[in-house]
Amino acid sequence: MKTILFIEDEQHLQKILGLRLGKEGFKVLNALNGEAGLKLAKEKKPDLILLDIIMPLKDGSEIFETLKKDPETKDIPVMILTNLDTERDIQKMLELGATTYLIKADYSLNDLVTKIKEACS
Repeated sequence: MKTILFIEDEQHLQKILGLRLGKEGFKVLNALNGEAGLKLAKEKKPDLILLDIIMPLKDGSEIFETLKKDPETKDIPVMILTNLDTERDIQKMLELGATTYLIKADYSLNDLVTKIKEACS
């Protein structure tokens, strides 16, 4: 069973996507802020991290950079799932090594699940 860490401050989205991914056979760990997400990433070593950019305590960019600098977490694939859609934001995250950059408003729940399955295969 693949484990996904979902670092997202929107509880409703965490719950809906988490339930759906659970039905698809994934184990989902949730973090509502960046600090909790970093701690879980180091402790649990998930197979994939879904990361929002705009969050309390630490934003997604800062979390991502920290993950990629840490030898324990640098190889965990990170999929960005956010509403930030500027070319600068997208380019920055892809240059840092994000596997995928998804704009929340552009994808249905089914599309997201498909993209996550592809990233975990």
